[in-house]
Formats: sequence, structure tokens, C-alpha cells
Amino acid sequence: MKYKKLGKTDLMVSKLAFGGGPLGFHYSTYDETNAIEAVRQAIKQGVNYIDTAPFYGQGRSEETLGKALKGIPRQAYYIATKVGRYEMDYENMFDFTVEKTRKSIEKSLKLLGVDYIDVIQVHDIEFGPSLDIILTQTLPELSKQVANGKAKYIGVTGYPVTVLKECVERSNINISCILSYTRLTLIDDTLLEYVPFFKEHDIGLINAALLCMAILTNYNPPSWHPASEETKRQCANAAQYCKAYADTNLVGIQSTKQLEMNLDVLLNGITEKEKIVLQEIREKFLSKIKNQHWEGKEVAMYREHMKNKL
Repeated sequence: MKYKKLGKTDLMVSKLAFGGGPLGFHYSTYDETNAIEAVRQAIKQGVNYIDTAPFYGQGRSEETLGKALKGIPRQAYYIATKVGRYEMDYENMFDFTVEKTRKSIEKSLKLLGVDYIDVIQVHDIEFGPSLDIILTQTLPELSKQVANGKAKYIGVTGYPVTVLKECVERSNINISCILSYTRLTLIDDTLLEYVPFFKEHDIGLINAALLCMAILTNYNPPSWHPASEETKRQCANAAQYCKAYADTNLVGIQSTKQLEMNLDVLLNGITEKEKIVLQEIREKFLSKIKNQHWEGKEVAMYREHMKNKL
């Protein structure tokens, strides 16, 4: 396993990180026993960075991880979770206040069965009433939690990389890392433009959702996926093309089989045949996608819904 220092932290994190999103039933149901074994096998194989959030299954992901981590030496892994995004319904989905942030961390610690969180992140900061709320309420409270020993480092997550950059620029609180999802993939490499900025500020980069939250797999995308129908169609065509060659790589880990596949690609790379197929996919399908991202779509839907509730 290869390891790399995460920004200005002292965490040497594995090249492959265990994403706990699928443990919240956001993509499909899963066998908990097998999922727990996948977590334990991942750690044995050298995967030491595990990411989750209260929003993933409204605590189910954290609870499952807590069961999996029981009995494993604390120094064998880093755990990252989040605050700010919670329920499935819009009215209760987001809460970036000081009190909720404090209570959320206490609940996460209990569910995960740990005394401290290695990286505590503000979840999807673009959904805050304003970035000022994140800067003046959420981040300062996280800083207090770090001072109290409940967490070690602070991060922010979100879809628009511009917002992540602005948060780092404006924050008086020490931000150690950012989590950007679906912005460094086969159809969207926006994150690359911002890498020099984050590296200059010694900010760790966590690249999540490499398969664009399931649309770059041979499964149907979840109903909540914000991508345009055209993007979904072209990605589905690409997935079918892959399926014909019996080759697929999955990012969301909820089973030992998925873990083994991800580790194989990481440690052994892709074959020459897979490289040829990848190039054909880019030329035949992915090059036809006009709208490579859905930035602003989810936020607009959320704000419109909340406005109509007033």
C-alpha cells in the first residue's frame, strides 16, 4: 500500500480510502456482516483512512463502522466524519449551528465507538445559509472540539470547488484538508485547476466519488442523482460497453468483493486491454457529454423548496 501525508496534518493516509457512503443505503442495500468484514479486511490490507457522515443512512454508516472497528487498535486507522448535513427531507437536512454541531460530534463519537475523530469536516458547505455561517459558527465550534481533544483536524467538503477555495481563503480557523467529490473523474477534471492553490496552502486533497456517485458504473444511477438525463444516458452507454468486456471498477465499498477489486486496481493497475477499452469509452461516449457537471443544480432546488415553505 502507498501512503501520502495529508496536507499540513501528521496523517500518513493510504492511497485508497474506505468510503462509508454505501453503508448508509444511499446506493443499495447490503449485508452488514459482509460490510463489517470488508472494513476489517481493508485495514489488514493497509487501508487506513475511513470516511463517513451522519447523513449516510442517518447514522447507519457510522453505526456499522463502529461495529467493524470494535477491537481494532486505534492506531491502525484514521476516521473522518462530518457535521452539517443530516436528514433526507429538505426541512431538516442542513444545520450548521454551534449547538447542532456540538451534539452531532458527540453522537458520532458514540456510534463510532471512538474517543476522538481524526478529521472532522463540514459537510457540503455550499448549502449553508451563507458562507459566513460556516466561517463564524461551524468552523469555530470545530476548533473548540479540536482544543477539547474530540477531534484532531478540520476539513470542509463540497461540490463547487470555487466555494471550497473561498472558504480556505477567508477562514481564520486552520483548515487542514478539503474533500471534493466527482470533480476529478473521466467526465469532469475541474479539481485539477485548483490543485496548485490548495498545494500552495498545504491543504490536503481528498478526491471522492471517482465514479460520479454511481453513474460511471453498470448500475442504474440512484433516483436522487442531480446529473442531466443526457449525462446519465451517455454514462450508461459507456457502462454497457464496459460490461461487454466483463471489466468494472467500483469505488463505493460495502463488501469484501468490492474491496478486493479496488485494491487490485490500485496495486496492479489496469491491463493493456483495459487501457484500450478506456480510450474507446472516452472517444465513443464520454466525449459526447456537453454538461460535464451539475454545479448549482442541487443548491437551487434546495433553496427554492425552502423559499416556498416560508
